[in-house]
Amino acid sequence: MEKLNVAGMVLMLFVMAEKAPASTALFQQQCLNCHQEQQIPNALIYKRYLMRYSTHKRMEEAMFAYLKDPKKEYSIMPTPFFSKFPMKKNLGLDDDTLLRNIREYLDTFDIKKKLVLEKSS
Repeated sequence: MEKLNVAGMVLMLFVMAEKAPASTALFQQQCLNCHQEQQIPNALIYKRYLMRYSTHKRMEEAMFAYLKDPKKEYSIMPTPFFSKFPMKKNLGLDDDTLLRNIREYLDTFDIKKKLVLEKSS
């Protein structure tokens, strides 16, 4: 019985390890490729969401609402942004996939990862 438990835990670790790269690849394919082709400033968008909503949870909720029904009036970007960049189209993703992609986006562009504390002397 103990061998089954150990084998089950090892199997779960492999499954969890396989999911992470697949999630990142999906995010790359469904989101970042288009953003890169159109030269959309991801860091700027992230900062605008952060300044308005201040927490990852609120940013996630706002992004989810916008991406489910993308309209200029729901966007955080100013109107001139849309004269340079195309209006977002609904991707038709299911809610779970959309939330995973939003979380990956927030994690990828998280400004806290770029903060470096100076070493004190």
